[in-house]
Amino acid sequence: QDEDIKNAVEDAGFEAEILPEPSNVGTKPRGVLVGQFTIGGMTCAACVNSVEGILRDLPGVSRAVVALATSLGEVEYDPTVISKDDIVNAIEDAGFEASLVQSSEQDKIILGVAGVFNELDVQLIEGILSSLKGVRQFRFDRSSGELEVLFDPEVVSSRSLVDGIEGGSKGKFKLHVMNPYARMTTKDEETSIMFQLFTSSLFLSIPVFLIRVVCPHIPLLDAFLLWRCGPFLMGDWLKWALVSVVQFVIGKRFYVAAGRALRNGSTNMDVLVALGTSASYFYSVGALLYGAITGFWSPTYFETSSMLITFVLLGKYLECLAKGKTSDAIKKLVELAPATALLVVKDNGGNIIGEREVDALLIQPGDILKVLPGAKLPADGVVVWGSSYVNESMVTGESVPVSKEVDSPVIGGTINLHGALHIKATKIGSEAVLSQIISLVETAQMSKAPIQKFADFNMKLKVGINILGAWGDSGREVGELLLEKLVASIFVPTVVTLSLITLLGWYAGGAAGAYPEQWLPENGNYFVFALMFSISVVVIACPCALGLATPTAVMVATGVGASNGVLIKGGDALERAQKVQYVIFDKTGTLTQGKAKVTTVKVFSEMDRGEFLTLVASAEASSEHPLAKAIVEYARHFHFFDENSLTEDAQYSSKGSPIFAWLLDVAEFSAVPGRGIQCFIDGKQVLVGNRKLLTEGGVSISAHVEQFVVDLEESARTGILAAYDGNVIGVLGVADPLKREAAVVVEGLQKMGVRPVMVTGDNWRTAQAVAREVGIRDVRAEVMPAGKAEVVRSFQKDGSIVAMVGDGINDSPALAAADVGMAIGAGTDIAIEAADYVLMRNNLEDVITAIDLSRKTFSRIRWNYVFAMAYNVVAIPIAAGVLYPSLGIKLPPWAAGACMALSSVSVVCSSLLLRRYKKPRLTTILEITVE
Repeated sequence: QDEDIKNAVEDAGFEAEILPEPSNVGTKPRGVLVGQFTIGGMTCAACVNSVEGILRDLPGVSRAVVALATSLGEVEYDPTVISKDDIVNAIEDAGFEASLVQSSEQDKIILGVAGVFNELDVQLIEGILSSLKGVRQFRFDRSSGELEVLFDPEVVSSRSLVDGIEGGSKGKFKLHVMNPYARMTTKDEETSIMFQLFTSSLFLSIPVFLIRVVCPHIPLLDAFLLWRCGPFLMGDWLKWALVSVVQFVIGKRFYVAAGRALRNGSTNMDVLVALGTSASYFYSVGALLYGAITGFWSPTYFETSSMLITFVLLGKYLECLAKGKTSDAIKKLVELAPATALLVVKDNGGNIIGEREVDALLIQPGDILKVLPGAKLPADGVVVWGSSYVNESMVTGESVPVSKEVDSPVIGGTINLHGALHIKATKIGSEAVLSQIISLVETAQMSKAPIQKFADFNMKLKVGINILGAWGDSGREVGELLLEKLVASIFVPTVVTLSLITLLGWYAGGAAGAYPEQWLPENGNYFVFALMFSISVVVIACPCALGLATPTAVMVATGVGASNGVLIKGGDALERAQKVQYVIFDKTGTLTQGKAKVTTVKVFSEMDRGEFLTLVASAEASSEHPLAKAIVEYARHFHFFDENSLTEDAQYSSKGSPIFAWLLDVAEFSAVPGRGIQCFIDGKQVLVGNRKLLTEGGVSISAHVEQFVVDLEESARTGILAAYDGNVIGVLGVADPLKREAAVVVEGLQKMGVRPVMVTGDNWRTAQAVAREVGIRDVRAEVMPAGKAEVVRSFQKDGSIVAMVGDGINDSPALAAADVGMAIGAGTDIAIEAADYVLMRNNLEDVITAIDLSRKTFSRIRWNYVFAMAYNVVAIPIAAGVLYPSLGIKLPPWAAGACMALSSVSVVCSSLLLRRYKKPRLTTILEITVE
């Protein structure tokens, strides 16, 4: 015991203390975790609302979002308050199926183990793991062959863990990391189960249909079916036996789902299906028993129940197939990542001694990886050896291969085309570009567009929202919230009420002689006649079509956007983008190429050109500003090709590099935001920047210098003044060439009814000159980075929807303030929190693509809603028999069930048409005829 050990230590003359045993996972709080769970058994929006309500009421859960189309739930929770198992249990207690897909824990790995055949092998794995340092907890599942290990990443890495298990087993076990995204996209199981249920139901329903329709015309079979076996005919026994299996074995899922919904205080499509089929089945059973007792035999409708369940299952199967296609975008992105990588092995001296193949999910930052021609790059990193061209179209949408040399950044999942490369891994796991793209697409598909709050609402509910909306936005929000909570208790009860009214109406009408007896079925009565209309009303109503109208379209749109290099962060961003009235462009790096070049140098002192450039470049060398880099590069190029300006001593100074040897020593360097830089060289102050910097520094600008700067600015160049020891010594003209597509995109936006605006920190003359070139009339110049957000808000004052397009660096406040923030050219930095859209390519045409895609998507969503609402408005009266007296049109229950099943499928297929989306051609937008 612990006390015995403590006493033994103390008897030896040492002090001992029993420390409390830490928990198997660690007691220190790890902050909020995000877990993704698969949730089975959801059929419509009512189920989604029920699950979300259950999750949000759990202690420790701060956020819960559930998506019907993907059958996924995303939960933010505090692991010190609630565990993932508690969340799974809560979902299952509500009657749904649940399992954890992945979480944001960095200390857990799931491994697939090959080579485990018996209990001794399991004990060997447990022994190896128990001996490895840093392993906190582990669990091996014999049935799936998956090993879940919880470890301390500060003690042992995931690769060391795998190597330790494989090495400890002496090669007996082979391990591979289970990709959570790949596990999440396997929906084939659900589809195959639905197919099995459908085929089983069809196999049992066809004989029932044949007994009713075909067999009476075949004398031998008819005689067999009319053979009395006990109290009933053989045909009745067969129909009852076959339909009972369909009703209670195959159709069990409808009863389970209906019971689950009712238990949670809501109603859904399963309630309607269970109600309609049960009415038909139990009426038929009752008719048989009544006939056996009284001798009066009424017609039975067993085939109605079985055919109804068969058609509903067919619809569910087709819906599963279609919904599987909506998640193709994530599947394709997952498939981009290679399974393995070639790790370059080095000795302690840094010499290459070999290569080994490792699992791509075990790559660590700093690893040197070899990429052969034609192979996929296994991780984000930089090239350390070799040169090649890389096809990045699958990630950025840019079709032209990109040249890669030493120090060039590379993106994991792209394809190396020509030469071999050695790359140094820099970003892995969730930090990698591909993982973040998948995460963004996944998050967007989990999110709900505001328009989805109208799901399951009928026209009267929409009118109610609009009436509340007359009280302002708060009234509309209250209306949407109240109606969303009430929808589950309105739609289905309304349908059931209409069904009862239909039953009573037709029965009372028949009893009162309002219609002739010739309308009744053979051996039928008024109750049976009315009951068939009533059942048709119950089963034809479909809330699922309304629930699927938005999420399926949003899923397809986000996937299509990702394949075109446009990443959308959510359904709400997608909805706002289609209403955009203003697009505000940042100038530098957005409208322009972001590659400033010095075009003019004018010296206003006795210095020669080389001395002037040396002084200015030395001052700017410590600055990170693009204009500063352009000046240093120009000066370096000048000195590199003008050997006469280099003194022999300067060429071999202590800096050791002939390229930068000419730079002078700088003291007290400081950057002044929005102004320029200041420093001291040889004890004298140097100022390089705009007029404000020099004026505030007490330097006067003569008239001829001012005129020279004005001339530069009016020609769309930025004038940079340089002062040394209180005097202006020269001016540099810097130009940032416009992107070739800038003017055409601006004109295209105007044709689409969107007003372009330019905002820049540059001076007014330069800004207006650039604006004239691209065709923008509304310009805001000399705006500090923090002031760009105020410009955005000024356009929003009248309720206009404003989009901001920037490079995502100094434009973050404006991107966050805009209704729609678009970060452009962020191919290797897509985790821009402020932006709603991330445009992977540095191409302005994607701004038009983003707006056009959102408009096409919501046009499709509106059509989905129109169809779904029109379907219910038209189908229910027809099912109730409104057209029967005049046109003789009657929908039997099985036909009504087929209509209901196909309505959901048609909505999903309508959303899938978005997969055919093509980026708009500028020539089409501008109405240009290309000959």
